[in-house]
Amino acid sequence: MISPTFDFEVQKLKKEIRKRKAKRVLIQLPEGLKPYGWQLAKVIEELGAVAIVSADHCYGACDLPLAEAESLGADLIVHCGHSQMVQQNAVPTIYIETKAKAHIKNVVWKAVPYLEQWREIGLVTTIQHIEKLREAEQVLLEAGKVVAIGDAGQMQYPGQITGCNYSNARTVSDKVSAFLYVGGGKFHPIGVTLATRKPTIVADPFQKRAFKIQDEATRIIKKRWANIQQFKQAKRIGILIGLKPGQKKYTQALELRDLLSKAGRQTMLLALREITPEVVMQFPGVEAFINTACPRITLDDSERFLKPIITPLESLVAIGQLRWGELWAKGWFED
Repeated sequence: MISPTFDFEVQKLKKEIRKRKAKRVLIQLPEGLKPYGWQLAKVIEELGAVAIVSADHCYGACDLPLAEAESLGADLIVHCGHSQMVQQNAVPTIYIETKAKAHIKNVVWKAVPYLEQWREIGLVTTIQHIEKLREAEQVLLEAGKVVAIGDAGQMQYPGQITGCNYSNARTVSDKVSAFLYVGGGKFHPIGVTLATRKPTIVADPFQKRAFKIQDEATRIIKKRWANIQQFKQAKRIGILIGLKPGQKKYTQALELRDLLSKAGRQTMLLALREITPEVVMQFPGVEAFINTACPRITLDDSERFLKPIITPLESLVAIGQLRWGELWAKGWFED
């Protein structure tokens, strides 16, 4: 057993490596799972393959290390922690969803008092807890709630959300008064609030506690408004094109360039793998940025940038193509 907390589907992994006769395997883990890289590599090496653990950041299923795998001569990528998102034929890839073994029933009961003022509740989670979602639903039903779960139209599973896709929340938003997010951290539940304009309560199985995130969500909304207002004053705009497989939105960048040109702005297209303040600040002539890659950078890290950095939809608000209130109807940062 690799971990008492997460299921790395070891038997499935062994079967796939044997079937594919893989000789050199590149392992990719998000930050929270990197401590298990050692154990996972040992499992693979016991099968006679060379295991290489990527030490680079991994921001999601959209962030496959294809160039790195090709450079290393890897004949297989093992990507852990997410469900499949990117369709590609460059390097064979196995997705290990790494579902959490944490119990959720007690912490969902802890969340019930926070939901007292609402009867209709939307239920969402990430891939780690997707198999426990019906258990959470049963708790809410026992508490007298009416529960709505999105139908997996754009996702692998009903109720599943990711950092850039909240369609399962938005499809039931008009049927509920609030959402319950089962999972760790604040980023995803804040994303639910931004995508739906509905209050969201967190039931965190890892910390074994429930809490509300409305104050954090309000702070971020105010920050987004401030960034848009600052962007309005900028004349020279850098449009960031991510080079990671699931984040490369070249066509969108060209469309934004044309819209901004018509609005009287000068633009420059900037292509990069890692969007960091240190990289973009090497272009002092650029007064503001539009990030067409991972929205998490814009929402989580905007305070680290010395100049405004906004999402494509926010840029439409800045140039008068979209109203502020329409951001919620559009999902705020979803395409």
